Amino acid sequence: MSATNLTAPSGAEAQAGESRAKAWGFTSLLVSLYVVNWADKAVFGLAAQPLAKELGLSASQIGLVGSAFFLAFTVGGFFAGPLNRWMTLKSALVLLAIGWSVAMLPLVLSATFTVLLLSRMLLGFLEGPSSALVHTSVFSWHPREKRGLPAACITASASIAKIAIAPALAILMATQGWRAAFLVLAVAGVVWAAFWLPTWRVGPYGTDKASAAADEDEPVSPWRAVLTTPTFVGGALAVMSMYALVTVVLTFLPSYFELGLGYSQVQAGTMFAFPSIASLVVMLLLSGIGDRLLARGATSRMLRGIVPAIGLLVCGLSMTVVPYLGAPVVAVVVVSVGYAFGASVFPLFNSAISEIVRPRQMANTLGIFLALMAIGGLVAPYVTGVIVDAAASPADGFARAFQIFGAFAIVGAIAAMLMVNPERDKARLLEEAR
Repeated sequence: MSATNLTAPSGAEAQAGESRAKAWGFTSLLVSLYVVNWADKAVFGLAAQPLAKELGLSASQIGLVGSAFFLAFTVGGFFAGPLNRWMTLKSALVLLAIGWSVAMLPLVLSATFTVLLLSRMLLGFLEGPSSALVHTSVFSWHPREKRGLPAACITASASIAKIAIAPALAILMATQGWRAAFLVLAVAGVVWAAFWLPTWRVGPYGTDKASAAADEDEPVSPWRAVLTTPTFVGGALAVMSMYALVTVVLTFLPSYFELGLGYSQVQAGTMFAFPSIASLVVMLLLSGIGDRLLARGATSRMLRGIVPAIGLLVCGLSMTVVPYLGAPVVAVVVVSVGYAFGASVFPLFNSAISEIVRPRQMANTLGIFLALMAIGGLVAPYVTGVIVDAAASPADGFARAFQIFGAFAIVGAIAAMLMVNPERDKARLLEEAR
């Protein structure tokens, strides 16, 4: 078996079921699902101050809810592989989408701290498996050397949600109250499912539960070998450190703009999109160029290892200087630009992980990888809330939190720079599978 067969069918087999228009059509449909996913996450950050006023919550309690969400999210991530074995990708994703809608409703019906905590944990658990399953679905329609841009589109869903959806939700909250935003998102999941069910099928570069039996005679790599490859370990450390920053941004960035920098609620909700606009540009640019260079013979070591590690390093260094920035507009720019470069780690490292395993191991591998990534979100929101409550002012507290998690990002960047090498680890795993 050649190294290419570790991650994709043969050229003849792939071409038989391949349509680039269809591939990008399904990619767009899955991106829309992930926009809903990220809007469900972002709505809590937007509603944090209205909820704090209505329920009498402290910053620590808001942070606790954020951390509890990501605790459940981490646990849920380990179920991506089992779901991929128990049911088809079509059934698994529609089940999750409907579950997200249901999880938005309890708080609308009974607004208490307990209901807030439990409903966000339920949402986190149901969102946990989604990233691995969405990436597995998308990658089934794209060959190895063309996965960077589709992965960037998935990751860009977070940016799209914050650019297009968050400002609209902020205006809706300001005019109709926070409950209206939760109801709109509940409906959105059901609407997506109505489009998904009659259209989806697995692409030529992947497998599904229904077709996995055909691959049973193909060798697979031992899980011990997969999970201890330097690419997996270094990539996990990098995305874990960046995800800690992502969860702080999701939970507290509107509050930082409002309480720390003095902007209004609507301004803060609108400016919530600024880091996402910057990250959208950087991710699509790096991923698109990277895919073209890979097709021309460049190495994944450079384009899916060194390049995102440098981006994460820039992010970490940017965040460490936030406490020393006096002007609010400068702080907004630095946070936005730093976040943009750091966010490039997600599509590029997800693509790197997809290279080192066979298609039928991909959902499980990505599920574990992304669950480990979410560990960064377990403590970051709560720690940020504690720092803000203890600080002399909200501005000082938020800035100090950004600095601390920026330092973690620098450590993750160095680890990835030294360890991530998909070509080397793909070859090692192929030997293990023989």
